Amino acid sequence: MAALAALLDPDRVARATGEFLVGVNGYSQFYASYVGVRLATAALAYMAAGRRDQPVLGDLTAMFLLAPPAGRLVAAFAIGLPKGFLLAVCGVELLAGLALLALRPPAKPVLSP
Repeated sequence: MAALAALLDPDRVARATGEFLVGVNGYSQFYASYVGVRLATAALAYMAAGRRDQPVLGDLTAMFLLAPPAGRLVAAFAIGLPKGFLLAVCGVELLAGLALLALRPPAKPVLSP
């Protein structure tokens, strides 16, 4: 959903997240991170849902979801926590990533003696 919103109205999404899109490079970077990475994360989540026998796919999806809040935590020490809409997005990313890890199925043993 976030990738679609960024694709359809990048300027509105950029304003909501406190970013300024300047020139071709600014838009290119925005599309790479907000559309490309989010679509890849969605595809990974879809594959993980279909391949329950491979919990590592869910782990990778959780890592992709938890990476932005981790980066924002580092930034919080330097400049403070995000505000408004972005703080809510951070909370959703954090809850979704932690839920995936909490609901992880147990791994099957490779070899049993």
